Amino acid sequence: MRVLIADRLHSSALDELASLPVDVEYAPDLTRDALVERIENVGILVVRSTEVTAEALGRAKQLHIIVRAGAAYDNIDVKVASARGIYVAYTPGKNAAAVAELVFGHLVSLDRRIPDAVASLRAGSWERQEFSKAEGLLGKTLGIAGFGSVGREVAHRAKAFGMDVVAWSRSLNPAKAREANIGYAKSLEELAAKCHALTLHLPLNDRTRGIVNEQVLKALPERAMLVNTARAGLLDHAAVDQAVDTRGLRLAFDVRADEPRTKTGRVEPLRIPTNGRGLIYGTPHIAASTDQAQLAIAGETVRIIRAFLLHGEVPHAVNVATGTPAQFQIVLRMVDRVGTLANVLGVLKRHGLNVLHVTNELFEGGLASCAKFKLASRPSEACLSEIRMFEEVLQVDAVPLPNFA
Repeated sequence: MRVLIADRLHSSALDELASLPVDVEYAPDLTRDALVERIENVGILVVRSTEVTAEALGRAKQLHIIVRAGAAYDNIDVKVASARGIYVAYTPGKNAAAVAELVFGHLVSLDRRIPDAVASLRAGSWERQEFSKAEGLLGKTLGIAGFGSVGREVAHRAKAFGMDVVAWSRSLNPAKAREANIGYAKSLEELAAKCHALTLHLPLNDRTRGIVNEQVLKALPERAMLVNTARAGLLDHAAVDQAVDTRGLRLAFDVRADEPRTKTGRVEPLRIPTNGRGLIYGTPHIAASTDQAQLAIAGETVRIIRAFLLHGEVPHAVNVATGTPAQFQIVLRMVDRVGTLANVLGVLKRHGLNVLHVTNELFEGGLASCAKFKLASRPSEACLSEIRMFEEVLQVDAVPLPNFA
């Protein structure tokens, strides 16, 4: 099977993949458009920021699995992949510490104006009085929007800085917040009203696009800090620019809406706020780019590929249905012989039964196995009797499945 790695990946992953029964092509500078031309004979695709479009998936005749070597997967057309029966997996949590570290790099920079102080020194100036102005983080409240693996790492570090922590997330409730020893907000606007600094760790989807809007920004106190290392689309950019100019918002980000599609390129220079109170700092999408994070991501990427090749499993698959409309399950114990499963599936087809899920486990000794078929409707007694007629069948039963709807 051919593996195409269409982004930069730690060399340890390439070394480990060499021990697997695959042919590896490493093309770290592949663009979205070039991928369309290279994907046709690929069985496993690994990407980071490279976009996997519907057009590319339409050319992917042999593709089984896409591994997003990172913590999000919105650069992949998951809907089209699902329609074509292609697994999409990712590596959650492996870059969480690296992202959390950058969050605090930005927070300290916003408070102490470190980038400006460095630029001043590089220009030969000694402006000690100007850059001695700072509030400090001790005792301030940090609001965390999104309390997944990154949000939890940020909370852990915030406590080391002596900050109070309040969080809001759709998966968070007061009990879970108490267990994590943090405060709880029932909405993003309430979170903004409770904190001095707000950091974003939300996925980008239809519900969260532009979620940091004028109302949320007005709830923040004057000269609050806002850090976005998640997705540029979370911000209402016009409202953010206005808050920087009118309320002294101090903004730091690692993601931009106008990021180049290539690995290098030009973007609009950082805007200088008009009132002298607000700040805008940025980094070029580097949050996950520590050696530690890249090594962990590479190891998890290889683990996913190995599990798929050796066991037919896909850890962290994001597009496998968690439930089915199955109403009945056929439990079949049988002698393990070639063709037995095919014969049973043939009977189910003749009786018009749609198989939604099937598993088959071999018992020790290799003589017998147990297969389970989840069905959309009840099998008739005639269907079961026909299955029992095969000499390899030891027992067959139809079991109603519980309805948890």
